[in-house]
Amino acid sequence: MDYDAARRLQWRLHEERVADVRPDTLVLVEHQPVLTLGRTAKNAHWNGLDAAPGGRDLRVIESERGGSVTYHGPGQIVGYPIVKLKHFCPGPKAYMRMLEEVIIRVLSDWGIAGRRADKFVGVWVQDPVDPDGPLAKIAAMGVKITRGVTLHGFALNVTVDLAPYAVIVPCGIEGCRVTSMAEVLGRTVEPDEVRDRIARCFGDVFGLVWQESRHEQGAA
Repeated sequence: MDYDAARRLQWRLHEERVADVRPDTLVLVEHQPVLTLGRTAKNAHWNGLDAAPGGRDLRVIESERGGSVTYHGPGQIVGYPIVKLKHFCPGPKAYMRMLEEVIIRVLSDWGIAGRRADKFVGVWVQDPVDPDGPLAKIAAMGVKITRGVTLHGFALNVTVDLAPYAVIVPCGIEGCRVTSMAEVLGRTVEPDEVRDRIARCFGDVFGLVWQESRHEQGAA
């Protein structure tokens, strides 16, 4: 799904949730290749595109979410919860921990030990390329909360191309290496299976029962 189309969809759902004409909603998508810049992004975090072959062909979009620069592309499951925050936790920090818990539970179903980092938001794993080195990031998070309802969310790398991360400073964290479920496991993982498991784990953590809905492109 095109990133701009997904953002328009989020804002429409957000207005409906604020007005109490729709229930809490979780949008799960895969995006076409794009770099998004959060509110703390600096030019130095993504100017590596200048040196990358074809790097400047990659779309760059400013986003109202928190955090710095990240990459979205096929094989990455992106989750956009549109929920009334006060119904689930006391504030943004607790909310981020709940999102991390969702991803940690999902990863555990594939035998991957997801971890939190004290200083950084997101989910991390032992680096499959350098097991004795620093942890590698497998899921990024950045949100916006307005009028008590959440926007944006998390991105879990399943089979996504990791090459674009080499020419940016992922999430603005110097020296951060990004990995994927496929790289950690050394085999293919079906994104649809991971998507379904995210929905179930999100429901468990947030105490929600879902009714699935398919959104057609162009309907936002």
